[in-house]
Amino acid sequence: MDVGLTQPNRRTAPSLGRTLLDLFRAKEMSVLLAVILVGGGIAMVTPYFLTTDNLMGVFRSFSLTAIMSIGMVMVIITGGIDLSVGSVMGLSGLVTALAFQNGFSTVVSVSCGLGVGFLFGLTNGLLVTAGRLPPFIATLGTLSIGRGLMYIVTKGVPATPETPEAFSVIGQGYIGSVPAPVIIMLVLALIFSVIMTFTTFGRHVYATGGNEQAAWLSGVNTSRIKLTVYTLSGTISALAGIVAFSRYLSAEPASGFGVELDVIAAAAIGGASLAGGVGSVMGAILGAALTGIIANGVVLMNINTYAQQAITGAVILIAVSIDVWRNARKER
Repeated sequence: MDVGLTQPNRRTAPSLGRTLLDLFRAKEMSVLLAVILVGGGIAMVTPYFLTTDNLMGVFRSFSLTAIMSIGMVMVIITGGIDLSVGSVMGLSGLVTALAFQNGFSTVVSVSCGLGVGFLFGLTNGLLVTAGRLPPFIATLGTLSIGRGLMYIVTKGVPATPETPEAFSVIGQGYIGSVPAPVIIMLVLALIFSVIMTFTTFGRHVYATGGNEQAAWLSGVNTSRIKLTVYTLSGTISALAGIVAFSRYLSAEPASGFGVELDVIAAAAIGGASLAGGVGSVMGAILGAALTGIIANGVVLMNINTYAQQAITGAVILIAVSIDVWRNARKER
């Protein structure tokens, strides 16, 4: 560890003003400011927004999107995309339900669900690295495979097995007044923020997305990095599927349909550049929070719910446009 970087002396230490300026220039701070402004605006219109029950409901509603955005943002940072996360989420929840239905224990059933996500993520990674397929095509294919398998297995009928009471705590339980899915989201966000910020793996992920050829020439095994992030994305999506099944105790054939768009939106709004090399876990979480707050505000203010998609789309366009503008300024 470079002591000069971790313990700067007084001559080289940045001033408080400079530190605050750098902080507010960060993309995450821009998204956080947007969250505060949108939330504040909704609170001014309706008094119900800032109630504890409503806020916990908002956190719970976007927690699954936020969980999946953690894996998605790592993939996007490498310059890729994972369109299969919604199908993986639904199929993993279904496999977990079928395992319970066949008398398996909680540990085995959850492991089966996570295993589905691991295999789909690993397959995506191999198609992109060994198969040299464009990420969009590779994951679009596995999206269709996963969705098709769900309908083949269920024949359109939901799976509603008997499950142990302890299992339902994952999706329905609380720690204090905080829903369990929110706790899972926060723990994963903390873990992967540390990994992406302070570990060699995290630096290699950014290097791969920033300039893959330069990273490879510098000794980074870029294929292994890509394989790892796709596998992580699949496994994290499977965890979200298990949490969703635990909450509703029913695995629907259409579960996870279209979720990939919300997850990609969360990462993009949170500052991840689709060109690769830029993004953060906390930015993706904040992006998911912003879309969740907008959805809640639409309901509380009695706005046509169909307008939610239009508003979210506008936010995505604004976020990506700002990213393009910033990149253009850097090139000058």
